[in-house]
Amino acid sequence: MTFTLVQWLTLAIFAVTIIAIVVNKLDATVAALLGVAVMVWIGTMTEVEAAQLVDWNVMAILIGIWIIAGYFGRTGVPSWLSVQSLKVSGGRPGLLIVVLSMLTGILSMFIDNVVCILMMAPVALPLARALSIPATPLVLMIGFSANFMGTALLLGDLPPQMLHSVAGAEFFDFIWQHGRPSSFPILMVTFVITLAVMYYYGFRRIGRVSAEGAASIKADIPDPTFAFITVGMFMLTVLAMAFREFFGMKLGFIALTGAIILVLIIEIMGDKLKEAPSFEHIVQELDWRAVFFYIALFALVGGLEKTHILDMMASAMKPLFATNYALGASLLYWVTIPIVGLVEHDAYILTFLYMIKDLGASGVPTWPLWWMVLWSGTLGSNLTVAGAPALYVALRIAEKEEDRKVSLREFLSWSLVFCLVSAFVCYVLGMLIWVLPNSN
Repeated sequence: MTFTLVQWLTLAIFAVTIIAIVVNKLDATVAALLGVAVMVWIGTMTEVEAAQLVDWNVMAILIGIWIIAGYFGRTGVPSWLSVQSLKVSGGRPGLLIVVLSMLTGILSMFIDNVVCILMMAPVALPLARALSIPATPLVLMIGFSANFMGTALLLGDLPPQMLHSVAGAEFFDFIWQHGRPSSFPILMVTFVITLAVMYYYGFRRIGRVSAEGAASIKADIPDPTFAFITVGMFMLTVLAMAFREFFGMKLGFIALTGAIILVLIIEIMGDKLKEAPSFEHIVQELDWRAVFFYIALFALVGGLEKTHILDMMASAMKPLFATNYALGASLLYWVTIPIVGLVEHDAYILTFLYMIKDLGASGVPTWPLWWMVLWSGTLGSNLTVAGAPALYVALRIAEKEEDRKVSLREFLSWSLVFCLVSAFVCYVLGMLIWVLPNSN
């Protein structure tokens, strides 16, 4: 590959920006925005082109769903669901961790993983105290689960929304596509098997059965009307997004419409909904740093695409996939796992989604590779807190609860098993269902 000066500079700026994000000495959002600004100044793209490279539809999805999730977190429903999990477990501590993990994973299919952790961890900790469960494995499992299942459907996390942006994947494509099961069924089977392994690996030996502790905790939904309106609007928004093609509208517009209608209903009802927070409070709680980071991320990767760097890299990779497609997919999958354990996974996934798109232009089947990158990029990020900011949030909650630092060794004793088991199971399913049928 022969690069021009602008291409070399663009690649260097991208690399330095990613390193700055990983090292975390400079705020990730500031580093990403600075990288975009430098690309504009050296001529990679104009400031107008940088804005055009951002998928504003994805940004609208994030903001719309985050607004609805902000209200949902105040309804008391997460607390109520946690107590139901306690009842299902029958006061068995190890089983409670598994049930709460499953509940968190299901919620994360519709709610951002960080928001999901901030909802579930605080309501799970009183349950842990009642059953004398150590906080660290419980909260870490909530973090792993939230990070895991966000890729199962289109709404939960940024990677599936990026796949929608790059490849045009729709809501039902995540359930069944091209005559075969896709993200939701494959990740759900993987998740169940992984939780079973984690239970036998360590959770079944945690704590003692305490029916009294289980009976002592109750949770009521303080304002059923507020909860009904919020959950109902959430479900209607998800349903409308699932049938986006029928309406002929962008997902972002549908998400924002659902959020606006919910805000309007709550504001009109006013004092009748005593537990409902103000819209101003919800807006203040939005993670605007993350929004600007994702905006910059699209522009950064767009700079690589615009200068044809990804196209050239895809051309260099083509012979491997042309010679042995299964081997190429396997290498792509397993190389991704350790990388995203150390590098923020959203940037990696977006870069390779575009690269695979360029591979497709030369005749290489793309969908198996898109799915394998999406899955490995998500599952591998559970290895360390560097790969997924959501895990850092979970770790801080656990350390605050137990008033101590969690060592890297202790963290890896849970994350390494969870990451490797889930990655292996998903790899086998992905190869059998998607890659091998497309192999030469």
